[in-house]
Amino acid sequence: MTPHLSALRPATTPDDGILEGPRLLRRLPETIEERPYELFTLRPLGRVIGAEITGVDLADPLSPRMRAELNRALLEWKVLFFREQAITSAQQRAFAAHWGELEVNPFIPQGEAAEVTRFERGAGMPGMENIWHTDVTFRPEPALGSVLRLITVPPLGGDTMWADMAAAYDNLPAEVQRRIEGLRAVHDYIPGFARFTDPELLLRHQEQFPPVEHPVVRRHPETGRRTLFVNQAFTTHITGLDRAESDRLLRYLFTQAHTPEYQVRFQWRPNSVAFWDNRATQHYAVNDYHPHARIAERVAIAGDRPY
Repeated sequence: MTPHLSALRPATTPDDGILEGPRLLRRLPETIEERPYELFTLRPLGRVIGAEITGVDLADPLSPRMRAELNRALLEWKVLFFREQAITSAQQRAFAAHWGELEVNPFIPQGEAAEVTRFERGAGMPGMENIWHTDVTFRPEPALGSVLRLITVPPLGGDTMWADMAAAYDNLPAEVQRRIEGLRAVHDYIPGFARFTDPELLLRHQEQFPPVEHPVVRRHPETGRRTLFVNQAFTTHITGLDRAESDRLLRYLFTQAHTPEYQVRFQWRPNSVAFWDNRATQHYAVNDYHPHARIAERVAIAGDRPY
């Protein structure tokens, strides 16, 4: 059945209308004061999200002071980019481990260690990650963040985009913010992985990963900012609403990640690394590099239960 056109156009509310006028674009909560960085150079790539860091060698262990500075940059910019980083898989894991225990994902092929997921799209094999999503929200404690490096970079295309979901929440109409306050939504791994995963593998992990509920609006555990926390890959429905109302509201909330003012787009080069805050962002791997190969490895850091 073809959806009604009103379900496809952007709207200020789930009912009607197009958002006009300036948007509220802020990187930091009002309680945090912006100050310069002392141990590296930071170059913003977007108004609210995305910054390139120079002066840090990810192959080296981080001092407590460097870790603290990078964490402050991560909280402010949500995704950090590093160029000219010829690191190994072990060094990638060691860098990520400064932020906590590393996750194992049973649905994606592994690299040289269980904590490394390997996205390998060879020539003639188009990618499947071109959907806005937050990683592993089907877990009771979704990932804190991820560190991604590309091993094989296509000659053209294959960019990755990130969206700031705190900015998305800030710009929801007040009536929508009131409507979703206190609501909870169900997240399930099957819709996100069913497109490209063996059905037997999916069924094998149903007891380990039953559907979970998370708040529709999450409060960031470090900055305190309210963040829109539903995504098209894993969020199936809103608890307590009938299915039609839930689907309509979720369609509207999913489209907030599509707003260019909330986004940054990163063009990969050999030895580039991205480190993002999974609690505050969604991302999208642009599938425009076929028939060229694109091979990436990701390490995810275990997070906490959203509240």
